[in-house]
Amino acid sequence: MQNHKISLNNLPLEGREYIVDSTSVWLTPLREFRMDCQIEEPLHARILVLPVENGWLVRGTLKGRVIVPCSRCAEDTVISIDTHFENFESLNEQSDDETQPSHDMDDGCVVMEGTTPLLDLAAICWQEFVLALPATPLCRRDCKGLCARCGANLNAGPCACKNDEGDPRMAPLRGLILHNN
Repeated sequence: MQNHKISLNNLPLEGREYIVDSTSVWLTPLREFRMDCQIEEPLHARILVLPVENGWLVRGTLKGRVIVPCSRCAEDTVISIDTHFENFESLNEQSDDETQPSHDMDDGCVVMEGTTPLLDLAAICWQEFVLALPATPLCRRDCKGLCARCGANLNAGPCACKNDEGDPRMAPLRGLILHNN
C-alpha cells in the first residue's frame, strides 16, 4: 500500500498540490468498516497544502461515483461525489506535565514521526468521503420503499398484501364527518 503521509517541513509559501487517486485509500477502510459501498467511478482527490501561521491550510476537491443501497428499498443507488473542502490542521502543544497523557496527535490528521510533522492525506480523503455521503441515500426522491409485511419493493408496483382496515374497535368512527362552523 502506498504511503500517503507527506512531510510538512519545508513547504513553499505558495503551498504544494497533491493528487490522491490510489484505490487502497478507499477500499481498505470500506472493508475495515464493512460499508456496503462499491466504487463505480474512481475517486480522485486534489489537495493543496499551504503553510499558514500556527499550522497548515488544507484545501481540496474530491470527485467520483459510488454505489450504495437505497435507505428505503435497498436497491443499488449511484451517488455522485463532488465536494470541495477546506480544513485547518495544526500541532497541538504537548502538556508541560509529562505524567499526563498527551492528546496532541490523536484527533487530527497531523502525526509526528520523530521531529517531523506529517500530514496523512489518506485520512483527510477518507474523512471528506464519509462527509460527502448522504445520511439517507435514496434511489429517487419519491421512493416508496419496501412493504412492511412481505418485503416487496413497492416501486415495482403494489404487493399482494391485503390493506389493513385498521383497529376494528374504531370501525364505527370511520364514516364520521366533522363539520367546522
